[in-house]
Amino acid sequence: MLSRVRRAVVMTALGLSCVVPAVQSAYAALGGSPMTPPSGSSVSSQTVSPTAVLHAASGAASAASTSSSYTVRQTTYGSGTVVREYLAADGTVFGLGWNGPQMPNLNDLLGTYFPQYQAGVEAVRAVRGGHGPVAVEQSSLVVHSGGHMGAFSGQAWLPQALPAGVSGSDIH
Repeated sequence: MLSRVRRAVVMTALGLSCVVPAVQSAYAALGGSPMTPPSGSSVSSQTVSPTAVLHAASGAASAASTSSSYTVRQTTYGSGTVVREYLAADGTVFGLGWNGPQMPNLNDLLGTYFPQYQAGVEAVRAVRGGHGPVAVEQSSLVVHSGGHMGAFSGQAWLPQALPAGVSGSDIH
């Protein structure tokens, strides 16, 4: 009986070791490379120039010469969930936005920033309690996440990595 249990444990571990890397590679990691789109998803990209969104009334017209363009890469999954990756000129993901009927796996999306996010959520919950939308706003990480079954949305960005002329309100 014991050898049968051991064999089952070993086979399960081997199976998971093959599956987990494939699943993880489907997601972007904030601060890292863009995701490899999972099969059955559609992808589109658009280059954005922050100078096009600056308002002359804000007095920011002079900042136009110092702003950088960036790429927004949108992946729509078969489930209908959409993940937008905001890529700096060097290809690094500086922001993420999501919306759709299923909540994306934030552990995968946030990558190495997930423990920092998790600690921020715990701090918010300790003060406010309960469930519901969460806003973690720190100097090195900002994450807004909320919604309800069938309609989730959120944004995450690295303030220090935002290109010139881009603000957190540009991530959606």
